Amino acid sequence: MKNYSQAPTGLGRRGRRLSDHDTQQRVLGAAMAMVNRTGLTVSLDHISFEDIIRDADVSRSAVYRRWPYKDLFFSDLVKELAKAAIPTTADNEAVTGLIRRVVDERPGWLKTPELRHSLVVELLRQAALLDFETLYRSAEWRTYIALHATFMSLAEGELRDQVQATLAQSEVGFIARVAQAWQQIAGLFGYRLRPELGASFETLATLVSATARGLILMALSMPELVAHRAQAKPFGAAAEAEWSLPAMGMAAIASAFLEPDPTIDWDDERLATVRQALSSLAVPNGHL
Repeated sequence: MKNYSQAPTGLGRRGRRLSDHDTQQRVLGAAMAMVNRTGLTVSLDHISFEDIIRDADVSRSAVYRRWPYKDLFFSDLVKELAKAAIPTTADNEAVTGLIRRVVDERPGWLKTPELRHSLVVELLRQAALLDFETLYRSAEWRTYIALHATFMSLAEGELRDQVQATLAQSEVGFIARVAQAWQQIAGLFGYRLRPELGASFETLATLVSATARGLILMALSMPELVAHRAQAKPFGAAAEAEWSLPAMGMAAIASAFLEPDPTIDWDDERLATVRQALSSLAVPNGHL
């Protein structure tokens, strides 16, 4: 989708009359930019239609010709927000950089099962906090969460069905990216899903995402959760360290679903392959 938050000046607009389609796209773009700056509430009462028109730098008459009533505009805005709703996660470069740093700081930890496990636990401890802090501070993520509450407040009908279907599609895509990231990292460090669970990486991704989302919702009213740390040595960690709640949750889920793959032989060739893979690692755009 084009970015219409940077609208042309009034001087530029006087040179030609905007088409109804251009007016629509520019106004919806300005509204989405405003929502992403201020956050979305269930009622949308904090979004000023007049401010949107001013930010879009379009003719008021053209806007009211397209949307005679404000409610009609907000219906289109909710649908447009749902289409653009892509949950924000930690930057890929930040995640891959963290993985490389954790491994580089522990050069011998790939050689034994115990140390490999401790390496993965440390990776989860740090990655979970990075992802959580990114989400917690993201206005886009709060808008994404609020959209779910907004659609629940809509009257039953075509608009609600459209928003629900669009959000569901976004969720499916997001979970797929998260699952791909988990599968890639698990395979790299020699882990597999526990076969007795009959689960998939999509199952793991769904639970990890739900845990992070629940903690973020709680932290909005209980910000002390963000700073909470416990000195602990859980899940086979090599040493006691500060553990955040997101790290506890992610590591607990990972421990329940993953186990070392007994079919992998960690010989010199395998170690060289893993180190080479780490040097060119590109984690999919999603949580670990």
